Order: sequence, then C-alpha cells, then structure tokens
Amino acid sequence: MNGNTENVNPDEVGAQLRKKPVKVLRYFPLIPRLQRLFMSSKTAESMRWHNDQRTDDGLLRHPADSLAWKSFDSKFSSFTSDPRNVRLGLADDGFNPFKIMSTSYSTWPVVLVPYNLPSWICMKQSSFILSMIIPGEKGLRNDIDIYLQPLIEELKQLWSGVETYDVLRKENFNLCVALLWTINDFLAYANLSSWSTKGRYAYPCCAAQTCSKWLYNGKKFSYMGHRRWLDGNHKFRFQRTLFDGTEEYRGAPEQTVGSENLFMLKDINFSYGKMNQPPNIQTKRRSRDESNDESDEEDDPNEADLWKKRSIFLDWLIWSTTFYATILMLCILRRMSART
Repeated sequence: MNGNTENVNPDEVGAQLRKKPVKVLRYFPLIPRLQRLFMSSKTAESMRWHNDQRTDDGLLRHPADSLAWKSFDSKFSSFTSDPRNVRLGLADDGFNPFKIMSTSYSTWPVVLVPYNLPSWICMKQSSFILSMIIPGEKGLRNDIDIYLQPLIEELKQLWSGVETYDVLRKENFNLCVALLWTINDFLAYANLSSWSTKGRYAYPCCAAQTCSKWLYNGKKFSYMGHRRWLDGNHKFRFQRTLFDGTEEYRGAPEQTVGSENLFMLKDINFSYGKMNQPPNIQTKRRSRDESNDESDEEDDPNEADLWKKRSIFLDWLIWSTTFYATILMLCILRRMSART
C-alpha cells in the first residue's frame, strides 16, 4: 500500500466510483455462435452451399460471383481450400430507438452477415449475427474504433482458426473466418474507412481529384465532374447549358491502390477518445470563407492530410492488403451502375 493513504479523501473516491460511464458496450461473443452453425446438419450443409451447389455461369446472383470474392480466393488459397471457412459482411449504422425527433439519442448496432449461406437465406433476419450494441446520447464518429476492439480481437483469432465440430461429417476441423465487406451508408462509411465523406473532397474514389463547387446560396458543396467517366466523344461532354456551363475534356481520375493508401496512413498520428484529442489547430485547412473568394480550380492537396485516422481494421492482417483496394473498387462500381 502507498504510505500517503492518509491524504486520500474518501468522499472524492466515492464520488469517482459513482460516476456513470459515457457509453456502455454490449458485446456478444462471435466464436461460439459461428461454431453453433455447424452443430446442425442442415445448417452445416448450407454453409458449404457457395462451393458445392452454386452454379457459376458468370451471372451475379451471390457474393461468391463477385470480383472481390474471387480476388480474395486467389490471394488466400489456404483459406479457400476448406469451403466451410466463413466469409462475413459487417453492417452498422446509428438510429434513434425512441422515434422522437426532439430526443437526442443514438444507438449503434453492429450486425454480421454470413455469406456462405445461399442467397435466399443469408439475408434473412434469422441469419444475421448481432455482434454489439453501442447506446448513447451522441454519435460515435471516429471513436467507433474503440468499441470495435473486441470484435477485431476475435476476428484475429478466427483468422488463425478455432477448433470446431462439424456434425455433418462427424469430425473436428479448423474454422477460419474472414471479413470481406462493410455495409453502411455514406456517413457511417466515413467512420469506418477514416476518409471524410463531407466537405470539398468527399468522394474516396476521386480523393483529392474530387470536383466540388461551393454554392453560396445553398451553403453547401455541389459535386460535379461526373462527365469525366463518359466516353471521349459522348454528347454530354459538350453540352454546357445542361450542366455547369463548361465542356468536359478531362479523363476519369486514376484509382488509388491499397498500397498507396497504406503508405499515406503509416505516419498518421491519432489518439482515440474525446479526452485524448489535441487542440484543434486549423493550420492545414483553409476556412470556408477564404475558399469562397478563390477559384474552385485549385491545386490538388496532399492526400495524406485528408485522412482522419488509421482505421482499426488495418490492425487485422488481411485488411492491410485488401481493404482500401476493395472499398475504392466498390465506389467505382457504384458510380458505373449510376451512370448506366
């Protein structure tokens, strides 16, 4: 014991113990629930459906038909050697459970989706795995990584494998799990990926080459430049009056690959938690009033300064090599589908 215990005020210690936590995380362990999927012969057979019964005819009917799934298979052949290994998607978003607009409250559930199951089963509510619930009065923003720590630790353990009994084959096997995707809206996407989805450079697929214009009356940014993805002789490129009064001769911006993003993030300095943040210094960002007086066609900024943090998903080995390449690919696919 410390010799200075006589100087401790018991009332102050009691007051500290009575303080309520800012947020309470309700976490539900993942490993036993994944192991339970193989305790039923019917469910265990469905977990192999993507490999044994799926028809691969070049059409996109299941996530296993996607380029991201096939790219993952080519990079991690040891994982794909056993079709029982589980591929997950992570969905999260905040909502107000009280449905009262005047009540400030934000509850964030994190749900996992097992994509081994057939397409008519994996998206049923009964197949969803609730991983955690994060209630509180305010949104999580960048601090969502604090609450994702127990899930990431389990995913690390599951990547190495856990012993699981397969009742269908009546044998033990090493169950491995990979998280392939995140499913969220654009605002929650910013919290998970660490790229800000608001402001002048809001679109990750364009990054510092995002075309944005400040609307003085609306007091918001308008994002233009979508004609850059059209064919070089497309008629929309030369129609001024239907767009922003200019003709578009530029090509589509080059896609930033995952290794380049990792290089930008290697030296980023970020501390999680509201109490650990340094004073807000506006040295690298110009105020909006200053930018309004200047031309919208400015030099591209340093992309390394546009990241908000280093995502906790990068602490997991496979996301260090696939994550940012995957999310940028998804952004481009979304843009292509919107164009068509």
